[in-house]
Amino acid sequence: MTTAGIEKPAPTAPAPDEEPPGASRPERLSALAQQHGALVTLVIAVIAASLSFDTFLTGDNLQNMALSSAFLAVVALGMTFVIVTGGIDLSVGSLFALGGVLAAWGSQYGTLVALLLPLAVCGLIGLVNGLLIARSRLAPFIVTLAAMLGARGILLSVTDEGSKTYLVDKSTFFATLGQDTLFGVGLPVWITAALFVVGALALRRSRFGQYVYAVGGNEDAAALMGVPVARTKITVYTLSGLCAGLAGALNAAWLVSGVTILGSGMELEAISAVVIGGTLLTGGFGFLSGSLVGVLLLKVIQNVINQIGSLDSAYQQVVSGAFLAVVVIAQTWLGRRRKVL
Repeated sequence: MTTAGIEKPAPTAPAPDEEPPGASRPERLSALAQQHGALVTLVIAVIAASLSFDTFLTGDNLQNMALSSAFLAVVALGMTFVIVTGGIDLSVGSLFALGGVLAAWGSQYGTLVALLLPLAVCGLIGLVNGLLIARSRLAPFIVTLAAMLGARGILLSVTDEGSKTYLVDKSTFFATLGQDTLFGVGLPVWITAALFVVGALALRRSRFGQYVYAVGGNEDAAALMGVPVARTKITVYTLSGLCAGLAGALNAAWLVSGVTILGSGMELEAISAVVIGGTLLTGGFGFLSGSLVGVLLLKVIQNVINQIGSLDSAYQQVVSGAFLAVVVIAQTWLGRRRKVL
């Protein structure tokens, strides 16, 4: 029992990458493989690609890969928080496209409107997702699937069934956010890097981050420990919607237009990147640095296929799907091995 007026201490969730004292060598090796396997694979892929293609390490190619990775990485950032809690968000692809269209439309009224409008609308949809999942206890798959269809419907309504494309004036400050560079690197890349630093600190060093891990590890136990389970779920789904809307806005600034056909399948790319980076689909384990590595690995694979030239673009999905299957199988095997040991 607790004494009235005395606040219960916040539960201390163990760091997801820390082994218990006295862990055996096989346990440590399994943990390292689960945490850093994607990074090792990325390094090998980059070395192989640079040796095979002369144009891979050129400045233009690296810049294009970095920019295309930035938008997916922002979406994956929000998805990481959701998956660590044991949830899923299928609406981010449609929210990404909707955010881009709203930003392009709002740019005629100034940069502030171009940024705040997609954040407000997409964040609100994420909030509704979180409320339905946390308060009504509906399945995340069903709720976010409905949101995906609803967001796509709003997009079609705003663009007259996709026939209207809103353009961004290149002279506006909003366009410079997507097209200018700093030290030779595009501003969206710097913005993404800053978001990942803040997100990593929030996930690993804040009380909210402890709540996220606790909910994903064991929701019932977390509730008994005093963790605000419902509030944590609502927050992560709202965050996911905000990230998708911001990524869409930055993409619109880069393309100087709100392209309606974008975002299709992006939710699966984001989930793949997060899982490839080491986050468990069952929740309770994951880190943002791994999700960033997963995004980069997917983009390197995509770029290599484009460099080959003779392969159809459909091979990108085949390779990504096969790679994801291998990663999930490896995660399952390593998880069981750690339990056995």
